[in-house]
Amino acid sequence: MAYDYESRIRPGKLPHIWCPGCGHGIVMKGLIRAMDSLNLKKENTCIVSGIGCASRLPGYIDCCTLHTAHGRAAAFATGVKLAKPEMDVILVGGDGDGTAIGGNHFIHACRRNINMTYIVMNNYIYGMTGGQFSPTTPHLHRASTTPYGNPDPSFDIAKLAIGAGATFVARGTAYHATQIDKLIAEAIQHKGFSVVEILDDCPTTYGRRNKFKSVVEMMNRLKDVAVPVKAAEKMTAEQLQGKVLTGVLYKEEKPEYCEEYAKVIERAQGGAK
Repeated sequence: MAYDYESRIRPGKLPHIWCPGCGHGIVMKGLIRAMDSLNLKKENTCIVSGIGCASRLPGYIDCCTLHTAHGRAAAFATGVKLAKPEMDVILVGGDGDGTAIGGNHFIHACRRNINMTYIVMNNYIYGMTGGQFSPTTPHLHRASTTPYGNPDPSFDIAKLAIGAGATFVARGTAYHATQIDKLIAEAIQHKGFSVVEILDDCPTTYGRRNKFKSVVEMMNRLKDVAVPVKAAEKMTAEQLQGKVLTGVLYKEEKPEYCEEYAKVIERAQGGAK
C-alpha cells in the first residue's frame, strides 16, 4: 500500500527537531501510516500531547491538535472525547510525561475505559528537560539525577496499563518499524482505552550516559530483547529472561466511558432508569 505522507504533514514544519538517531520520527511515520490506512479525516481526528520530546509530535501532523501542560494530555483528551465523542482522539507522549507527572491521569484514563488511544514512546529518560531519570529508567542505569546509577525499580508500562483497566495494550519497538502502524491501527479501531507502548531509545541523554557506542548498537539491543507474543508461547522461562514481549499483549471488551456517561445524563434528565 502506498501512503500519502505529504498530505498528513503540516506545510513548512519539516525538518523535525528530534536528535539524529531518535526513534520518535519512526513512530510518527508509523502513526501517519495507521491514520492513512484507516482513512482518518483530519477534521475529525485530534492528537493530544503534554510536554517533552515525544510530545512535540502533534505539531507536525495536519489535523486537530492540542499541545498541553506537562503530564496533562489524558485530562485534556478526556475533555475532547466527552465533548466530541465522534472524534478519533489519539494521545502521544513519553514515559516521563505519561507515567510520572501524568501517572495519575494515565491510570484513571485506563480505569474509565474511554475510547482513545495513547501512544507512549518509552525512551527510558526525560530526554528534553535535562536527562533526569524516569519511572522506566532501568535499575542502576545512569541519568543526570542518578549519576551513580538509578536505585529505583522501573515500571512496566504495559502491565501498569493492564492493571489499571485499559482494554487494549500492545508493545512495539522503533527497530520493528513496520509493526508500529499495525499496532496503532488496531488500537484506534478498538472500542475502549488503548495503550501502545513503543520502546524507543534516546541516544543523546540516555545512550551517552550509559556508554552505548552508537545508535546502531541501541537499535540492535531493541531487536535482541524483543520477542513476539506468539514466539514467547513456545519459549521457556529461562529463554525469556531479559526479554520483552511485543505485539498485542491484552485485549478485552468492556463498557465504554462516553456511552456510560450518556446514560447518566439521560437518567438525570428523567429518561432511562
